Amino acid sequence: MITFPNESAKYRTAREKLLKKEIELRRAMEEVADARRALPPGGLIRQDYEFDALDAHGKPAKTRLSELFAPGKDSLILYDMMFPRHPQEKRDVATSGGTAKLARPDQPCPSCTALLDQFDGAVGHLQAAGFNFAVVGKTGLENLVTLGRDRGWRNMRLVSSAANSFKRDYNAEAADGSQIPLLSVFHRDPDGIRHFWSSELDFAPTEPGQDPRGLGTCETLWNLMDFTPEGRPNWNEQLQYGEACCH
Repeated sequence: MITFPNESAKYRTAREKLLKKEIELRRAMEEVADARRALPPGGLIRQDYEFDALDAHGKPAKTRLSELFAPGKDSLILYDMMFPRHPQEKRDVATSGGTAKLARPDQPCPSCTALLDQFDGAVGHLQAAGFNFAVVGKTGLENLVTLGRDRGWRNMRLVSSAANSFKRDYNAEAADGSQIPLLSVFHRDPDGIRHFWSSELDFAPTEPGQDPRGLGTCETLWNLMDFTPEGRPNWNEQLQYGEACCH
């Protein structure tokens, strides 16, 4: 058992009780990860979807889903962001940078943008570990590229599905065309490319007083807040704070 300076016996007793719950949580997380890896094969993709993307020289080009898999890397982690934002989104729009030139309905979701700010730094590590990562938006490629430039993203592959049905087919777009945030994994095997897993927790009912936490285990920002005495505030991510754009 460890202790910290000047802590009370009451604190240490409560902390040891909490530690047991943290151990239980870690165990549950490992069990969920084991069960996820044990899923039977998912459905083969309906078509080799064609996206708009930048090629190796930074020029606009057509890129198929299969081409998002690098040689020898058979899992693709793909985030469907809400770009454009949800029609009922009330948060402020970007007021500087190229993204600010877009009309309110065409601007990106602040929460998706904040999450991708966190993901961008991890991509190089993911690739080194043997995985592929890409971000899909229903907006035009130029809008995605401009947002990435405004945010300082350097690592993520950004692709546009504006000209295909990928997001609708894989539950990242509602019947009315509004966008749905979704993290999905596709896996390449000898039979082709299969859907492996998606963050379906976003579609499940939430319990009273709980945050939906569809991607709760990988949202660094909110998880850091959970370590504090204040916990998660009644607050939402924004595209800018005060005078500073983006960050």
